[in-house]
This record gives sequence, C-alpha cells and structure tokens, in this order.
Amino acid sequence: QVQMVESGGGLVQPGGSLRLSCAATGSIENINHMGWFRRAPGKQRFLVARITNSGETSYIGSVQGRFIISRDNAKNMVYLQMNSLKPEDTGLYYCIGGESRDNYISWYSNWGQGTEVTVSS
Repeated sequence: QVQMVESGGGLVQPGGSLRLSCAATGSIENINHMGWFRRAPGKQRFLVARITNSGETSYIGSVQGRFIISRDNAKNMVYLQMNSLKPEDTGLYYCIGGESRDNYISWYSNWGQGTEVTVSS
C-alpha cells in the first residue's frame, strides 16, 4: 500500500483558510478513491471528503461549499482546500486511499501521522 504524508495544518482563526497537502510515496494513479478523514478531539475518525480517480467528489454536509478536495495523479498528490473555517473543523486530518468493493469503499489501513488543524480565535 502506498504511504501518505500529510502537511499544511496549523492554527487559524474562524473564517480563515488552510490548504492541506498529502504526498504519496508511490503512484496514486490506479487508486480508485482518495479521502480526507478528520479525527476531532475525543471522537472517532470519519470521512470528510473523497475524490475518485475520475474526479468525482463528495463531502459531508458540514463542509459542503467550504472545502474542496483535489488530486494530481501526475504528482502523486491530494489536496484539501479549507475555506471559511469553523471551530468545529478542528482536528487531526488524515489522507488515505481506498478501493471500490461491491457496495462500499475499502479504505487502506496504513494511516499516516496526520496534520493538525486548530480553528480558534
């Protein structure tokens, strides 16, 4: 499995923006899905945004219209542009690949270290 290295997190005021980057150690060209997950303090990790190899994107409702996920297969990179940030966006963000199964996505298990995002005034 390709390993991901996340970066770009930091402390930002509400309403601010951040761009997270995810660098893969190998090719992501043939990875069906790339996703950004968030683990808020004291909570389980959950999917925030994902993008398919064909460029189709999906988001959880709370970030729809504020976050944009993108991928550059040639550079083996995945990005998450985060705008109009809110305190509830705070958490550790992870990037991971996944493969399509019959009716679900099987996400890889080799989680990276993540990148910390803190939205606070």
